[in-house]
Amino acid sequence: MLRDCKIVAFIATADSAKARSFYEGVLGLDFISDDEFAIVLDANGVELRIQKVKALMPHAHTQLGWRTTAIEGVVQTLRGRGVVFERFPHLQQNALGIWVAPSRTKVAWFKDPDGNLLSLSESMNG
Repeated sequence: MLRDCKIVAFIATADSAKARSFYEGVLGLDFISDDEFAIVLDANGVELRIQKVKALMPHAHTQLGWRTTAIEGVVQTLRGRGVVFERFPHLQQNALGIWVAPSRTKVAWFKDPDGNLLSLSESMNG
């Protein structure tokens, strides 16, 4: 039933101006609309709804992620735009903050202005 439906991704913000600037300006997502309830962006065909909330306590786990075929280049580009990549003491990350999972998938994490944890990943298995 739902396998034929497009997914809609949700994330929350307590500061919609900063969130829109980050997701549209820094990450390069395409703007669709902005109303009293949400900012809507196009993330390569997936509708991303950034819900406007009064208060937000970000979760410690990843909220949203992107799969890429060139993680090192994407990390370097985002770092050039001011994005700070997270470091986790229990993971062996390289100089760019990229960790290689047991599956050989490369992963890097960063936060949006609200502290939501986001990720980039590159699968080494195609």
